[in-house]
Amino acid sequence: MLRKAHKIGSKNTGFANRQSPIAIAEIASSCLKLISKALYFAEFSTSFAMADEEPVDQKKYFEDGCKPKCVKQLRSYEACVKRIQGDESGNKHCTGQYFDYWSCVDKCVAPSLFTKLK
Repeated sequence: MLRKAHKIGSKNTGFANRQSPIAIAEIASSCLKLISKALYFAEFSTSFAMADEEPVDQKKYFEDGCKPKCVKQLRSYEACVKRIQGDESGNKHCTGQYFDYWSCVDKCVAPSLFTKLK
């Protein structure tokens, strides 16, 4: 590459185009202006991003809309809780009904939630 520049450029220098000191100073000044603008923008965008509030979890809003569709599973869970309320042994639980309810809610939420995610 240097040889090509030597052939194209002046006889003794080996550079394709010889710049005057004034032209080099103008180029350097332009570069410094661009760098300072880039640094200002980076600082501005960082401070702007930090000033924003925390993102809101959209899933909670979709869950509120889907809970009425899962009333059957909720009633089953509530009946189980009433049934084992007096259990002193701690062996009875309603984990299955609880997961059935939330599985129903999640299945309802998933299609609408994934279209909103970025």
